[in-house]
Parts: sequence; structure tokens; C-alpha cells
Amino acid sequence: MNTPPSPSGAEHTDGSSIRLGALAPLTRPGWIEAGRHLLAGLDLAVREVNDAGGIDGRPLELVVRDTAADPERAATAVDELAGLGVAAVAGEYHSVVARAAATRADALGVPFLCSSAVLNALTEEPTAWVARLAPPQSHGWRTYADFLLGTGRRRIAVATQPSVYWASGTRVLREHLTPRGGTVIELDTNAHTPEALRDALVDHGATALLLLVGHPEPAVPIVKAVRADRRLAKILIGAPAGQPEFAEWATALGADGAGIPFLRYLPERLGPLGERVGKELRERLGEAPSFVAFEGWDTIAVLADMLRSHGTDRAAIAKSWPRMAVEGTRGPIRFTRTPGISVWQRAWTPIQVVDRDPANPDHFRSLHTG
Repeated sequence: MNTPPSPSGAEHTDGSSIRLGALAPLTRPGWIEAGRHLLAGLDLAVREVNDAGGIDGRPLELVVRDTAADPERAATAVDELAGLGVAAVAGEYHSVVARAAATRADALGVPFLCSSAVLNALTEEPTAWVARLAPPQSHGWRTYADFLLGTGRRRIAVATQPSVYWASGTRVLREHLTPRGGTVIELDTNAHTPEALRDALVDHGATALLLLVGHPEPAVPIVKAVRADRRLAKILIGAPAGQPEFAEWATALGADGAGIPFLRYLPERLGPLGERVGKELRERLGEAPSFVAFEGWDTIAVLADMLRSHGTDRAAIAKSWPRMAVEGTRGPIRFTRTPGISVWQRAWTPIQVVDRDPANPDHFRSLHTG
């Protein structure tokens, strides 16, 4: 399914608009809630640019495509958006999908600003066409590993599914924890029912279980099984990929979903811009905005600044990544070349380890800052 252009630009049909492609997971098996928050941030920022007069009098128009967490679909969407004449492509949440989009954008010579995905290797070779706002997985997940060590957890079990993203995360954890006295035990959820996985945790003497799996299946059944077992009353359940960030998690698990630390790409306290944007996003979403919604807003802030300075020429936009500087909702945004990262990388997005407070699951507690 192709999603119609966003209302933020759909009313401009005279051909004068500047088109930006937007990728987001809006149907299953994509994480729909993440896609909805991402699109809310993108759309709000586009509306604000247009309300302020657009780019040299020309309105921005979002042309939205649903990736549904499908890499092939994302690559096809980039082809289509390029043919529609977009100045750049933005968005996406799922790392493997973003990698497919980045690879295609690089091949076509279309600037792609990745909003939320963290997989280190977004492209196989270094590229000038792609930049990213979110921190790379190696940076964020090392922060999470430091949090685990700080709580005294060293026997770490990871419940995994086959995926480049989960395999990469497991490798980051192992490389960081092992030299510091930690042990990482992999438990394949395709080979273990939630009950068998629960028993394996006891047998291995695990002190933490990390959910490197999809939501709601199999993450929700695993949490319920572990929470129900008195033998595992002291085990820490963690979800570095951020599953508990969204209200859908709390709805599915209730009290069982609290006290599960995850990575959140927000500062401990937002500045004036972040507070204002957060209030607007809350009104749009009807709930507290996730960090993904802020990523969406920041994405458009970057691209609008580049369009004002360099126009709509794709090559000029791509050359300007290292020269741009803009104030985002979570602090200043600049892009640099980072060792081991093939794209232009924002350095650095704020990182926290937080959880939902067991006494009030709608409230987030900050446990560690990266």
C-alpha cells in the first residue's frame, strides 16, 4: 500500500512545492506505533516550516511511503520517490529497512537522512549521500552494557531472533562485556518456547535477560513467563532496543512491563525548543511523544536548513552534511565522520537508560546517562 502525501503539503498542488520523501512503518509487521510517532514529528515540522513561509516562499510537501518493515518495499519506495523528484528522502525506524533504503539512495544519488535506525553499517561502503540522526548501535548499546555492569549484572542472557540487527547488538554487548568479566549467553527464541527459555535462565544462573526480539511476539509472552516464575524474581529483564518506550507495551503487559530498562534517545531535561515541540506532539498524538517523534521533527529541521542554504539540487544537499548546524529538540545537530560508520553521523544524540516506574508505569525513571 502506498500512503498518500501528508496533509502538511497535500493542499499545495500548483507544482511549486518542494517534495521530501518520507519512509515509515505504518502497517504490520512494521512497528506501527513507532511509525505513527515518526510521521507525527515529520509532519509537525513541515507544517511549522510552511506556516513560516516555506523555503524561499515554496511550501514543503511530504510524500509518505509505508515500508511495513520490509527492506525490498523500502528500496522500491526510494526508486519511486526519486522518480517523483524529491529533493531528499527521510525517516524510517527499523534498522534493516533503513539499510535497504540507504543502499538504494546511495546508488541513485538521492540524499537520505535516516531519522531513527541505529545499525552501524547502514551502507557497505562509505557514502556521501546518507546521514543519520540516531546514535549508532555500537555507541548506544555500549552505554547499556555499562549500565548492566553498574548494577552488578555479569551473566547476561539474550533472547534472540535471526536478524542482522539482533546479531549486531549481541556482538556489541559481548565485545564490551567479556573483557570486563561479563558473560553473554544466547538463547534462540525459535528453538525455545517462553517456558523453555525461562528454565534455561535458571540453569545458566543468568542475572539479566535482554529481549533482542520483536514486539509483541515473542517479547510479551517471554516477559509474562519470566515474571510468573518465582525462581527468577531477582532477574533483570532489559530491552535495549526500546520496546517499552511506547504505550502499546504498557497496554499489553500492564504492571509486568514496568521495571524493564531500555535505551531512550532524549536528554534528562528538554530545553525550551524541546518543551515546545513536545507539547505540540502530545496534542497531535493524544499521548506523550516518544523519542522517535522528536527524531522526526529534528529530521525536517535539518533538511529545511539545508534547503534554505543550498536549494533543491541533490548533489549540493549531499555535500552540505558536514557544513550544516541547526538547533534540534534535543540539542545542537552537526554531522561528522565517525570511525567505523559509513554515513555522516550526528555526534552525539543524548542517551539515557530508563524504565517505566513500577509504582507508576506511565512515568519513566532515568537510571543511567551515556
